[in-house]
Amino acid sequence: MLLRVPNPTTAAAPPVRSTAPSTNATRRRVALASFVGTTVEYYDFYLYATASALVFAPTFFPTVTPAVGVIASFATYGVGFVARPLGGIIAGHLGDRIGRKKLLVASLVLMGIASTLIGVVPSAATIGVGAVVALVFLRLLQGVAAGAEWGGSALLSVEHAPERHRGLFGAFTQMGSAGGMLLATGVFTLVRTLLGNEVFLAWGWRLPFLFSAVIVAVGLVIRLGVQDAPVFQELRASGNIERFPVWQAIRKHPRSILVTAGLRLVQPALYSILTTYSLTYLLAKRGEEGSAAGLQAVLVISAVSLVSTPFWGWLSDRVGRRVLTIWSAVGIAVLIWPFFAFLDAGPLVLLPLVALIGMCVFHDSIYGPQAAWFAEQFPTGRRYSGMSLGYQIGSIFSVGLTPLLAAVFVELGGGSPWILCGYLGVYAVLSIAAAVFAVDPVAAARRAERAGASAAGASAAGRVSG
Repeated sequence: MLLRVPNPTTAAAPPVRSTAPSTNATRRRVALASFVGTTVEYYDFYLYATASALVFAPTFFPTVTPAVGVIASFATYGVGFVARPLGGIIAGHLGDRIGRKKLLVASLVLMGIASTLIGVVPSAATIGVGAVVALVFLRLLQGVAAGAEWGGSALLSVEHAPERHRGLFGAFTQMGSAGGMLLATGVFTLVRTLLGNEVFLAWGWRLPFLFSAVIVAVGLVIRLGVQDAPVFQELRASGNIERFPVWQAIRKHPRSILVTAGLRLVQPALYSILTTYSLTYLLAKRGEEGSAAGLQAVLVISAVSLVSTPFWGWLSDRVGRRVLTIWSAVGIAVLIWPFFAFLDAGPLVLLPLVALIGMCVFHDSIYGPQAAWFAEQFPTGRRYSGMSLGYQIGSIFSVGLTPLLAAVFVELGGGSPWILCGYLGVYAVLSIAAAVFAVDPVAAARRAERAGASAAGASAAGRVSG
């Protein structure tokens, strides 16, 4: 079934109707493949985030102060997000030309190779600056792979989905983020607990990266069993494939790209704070006890997100994508202030509950519908390119830079997070503006239904009065 996507900047490409829509069995298989494949890729990507917060500073930057080491560690973390648009451009071009599935397989293999090799990079004490160079290079490869992954996985789910359930089916791709974080944090916590903190810092942190080779193989087997959606197969069969889909997306849909980038600001920034920077903040403010509590909270919110993410995707199919995003962005801007006050002095036993409100309510209500909403901004032939560009550009400024900026802002604030909280408020305003200008087919359909019902009621009343 074709996603009919009105675009405010240009007329959409002529619709290509599918005469053989996806069956329910195919849709379920694709949803499972999207979830498992994205979980595997995000496991690898988030391993680096957790290691950046807990391990990389003493391992790769041992000669600087702890604060500078944390900033340098988060800088290498951010490099992966700088590379993500490159992955999005490459995958968007090829994915709109040869298909979504092939790019997803390639991205999974690349991510697995890069993550496994991170597990064997020698420390700075062994090879000096070469360790940092190798780490940054492998992080760049992770970024390229992640940039290629999300758009294809989202499109497989959404393009196979029934029109009235795109938010729900697209949320299976979004669930992979929570699944990957749950798996990465769980493996890190298990290894740290079994080996002890000293052995963990010495060499145990490498084991979760080496484990990547195993779970990538599992994800690859599942992902090879799906096919591109009928709407794309028929577009390719018709010969109406764009020669340069990335350029056409930039030239004809700049507003849609900016909208998707804007929608990727406040939600990923909150995610980085809840799952990555808060671990460093707790370690500095409350020691190992705070760090351990932070990891436990991440485990809890990641597990609950496996349920809350599809719920918000389902709800967006009924009330629209825009209303959820606007109210949640407002909530994030308000929530972040008491959240840091809680990290400073609140009872750690309640930390999972506090983090759950931030993640599973305010974050997931924006994130869950995004796969469907971003796809709805572009026509089929430029969809992979356009949504990947917007998604990855926004990710650089949000989830990529936030841990680094957070560390810098807290240093500038003399240990206080007030600058960081203000920064998140600015992102909330920008995301709200993007939501206002985004195309929302669900909301438009609901308005049309209400208008039709009102017109029918008026007509009936006229007949009665007549």
